[in-house]
Amino acid sequence: MDMGYLRSGLCGLGLLFASAVGAQTLPAPAEFYFDDDARTASPIVVIEGNDDEAHARLMQLIDRNGRNADQARAQLAQVLMRSGREETGRALYAQALGTLSARSPQRSSIHWNYGWDLYRGGHHQEALDQWRQALDGRLLRPSWAPPTLALGLWSNDRRDEAVRWYAAAVRTEPGLWSDTSRYATLLPGWTAAERATLAEVFAAWRASPPAWP
Repeated sequence: MDMGYLRSGLCGLGLLFASAVGAQTLPAPAEFYFDDDARTASPIVVIEGNDDEAHARLMQLIDRNGRNADQARAQLAQVLMRSGREETGRALYAQALGTLSARSPQRSSIHWNYGWDLYRGGHHQEALDQWRQALDGRLLRPSWAPPTLALGLWSNDRRDEAVRWYAAAVRTEPGLWSDTSRYATLLPGWTAAERATLAEVFAAWRASPPAWP
């Protein structure tokens, strides 16, 4: 896939976006997180497939700048980041976010997906910031937030905070999160290593469960 023409102007935008990311403060966890938020916590798929033909169709959607262009940018950004072209992928994610209004319902999904691509690239602080932004300004208390933020915080050595977020998962669904036996079912999109990291958070929670509030 020839991505040369996309690089013009994108790299600078990506670097500008990345420079704004810092050690942002997460809100304290709420008591419960019952809301299903599948619209956010799902891969962005505009065009099915992961071959050259699918990638070419995504680029056509981006060129036309139509209704699905931002989602096409996000899907193609993920392809790029997962295939080792991180700089261009970051820039394309930044462009997708930069063209959306602050209240666009697509923003949270792009932040969530971008967070996972950053996390799996070893950029744990930036991943955590994307997940924080996926929550910003929303009235929902999404069920994905406690385990995902616990993972991100633990991976950033913010372990007390990670345990507090894990405790929110247990308060919400004690039958699901009070042991690790259901992780493969609860977290099917996570890698074995990611589930193992969350199991470390669980062990810390079990050793010293924080009081609420």
